[in-house]
Amino acid sequence: MYQAGLILEGGGMRGMYTAGVLDAFLDKEIEFSSIYGVSAGACHACSYISKQRGRAFRVGVDYLDDPNYCSFKSFLKTGDLFGADFTYGEIPDVLDPFDYDAFRNYEGSFFAVVTNVQTGKAEYKRVRDAEKHLWMVRASASLPLVSRTIAVKGKYYLDGGIADSIPIRKSIEDGNEKNVVILTRDAGYRKEPNGLLPLMRIRYPGKKEFLDAVETRHIHYNEVLAFLEEEEEAGRVFVIRPSEEVEVKRIEKDRDKLEALYLQGFEDGMARADAMIAYLES
Repeated sequence: MYQAGLILEGGGMRGMYTAGVLDAFLDKEIEFSSIYGVSAGACHACSYISKQRGRAFRVGVDYLDDPNYCSFKSFLKTGDLFGADFTYGEIPDVLDPFDYDAFRNYEGSFFAVVTNVQTGKAEYKRVRDAEKHLWMVRASASLPLVSRTIAVKGKYYLDGGIADSIPIRKSIEDGNEKNVVILTRDAGYRKEPNGLLPLMRIRYPGKKEFLDAVETRHIHYNEVLAFLEEEEEAGRVFVIRPSEEVEVKRIEKDRDKLEALYLQGFEDGMARADAMIAYLES
């Protein structure tokens, strides 16, 4: 196990790229002492930690036609576009069993990044038990507008990407001198202002701090990208990202596109594994 941080960006279904990279890491038996997962990155981290190769891909594509998985019907019925009972219950417990024991045996630290709706700040929830702490992963992946807010002990949480899309600075603050970052956008990508902000203001009235975080998200995101480029050029961080513009949408139903993105991630992970190991061992 490398004493290093692994940072996994979100991006909804674009996370299929991350799933591919992580399966390459499993094939290479590469493990990290600290993992920080955001939204889809947190979800895929679970199957990586439990060492269930291919599971993240299966979960992402095998149920695309099931209305209980991702559909407008699910949204109208439950308030979640991605049906929570199906996604976080029936799939891991029945259809594609998750290895909770293997997850518990992970010797490192895994953090799911969530956004506190009351403060607008990121919180980094340590997931020690994927069964008991499943709400942390679910909260991290709860997209605004199309997901119910997760309420726990009087606090309310949504998608971690709102407050900290790429938690590289958190990993550094935690003492990780070596960091690997998996992004789900190509090198030329820069985030634009959120065009859904007016709807956000209607959906989350009175949540000024949260709405401020939504409004300024693109600024902070692009600042982190600039920071990553500087750190990468200086050899202080190792970044794996799609080599071409990703055509997969945040919510994507085209299995062929998702499979192609997964394979791209796997191939990139395999191709860059030796260089990454050299970086981690330098």
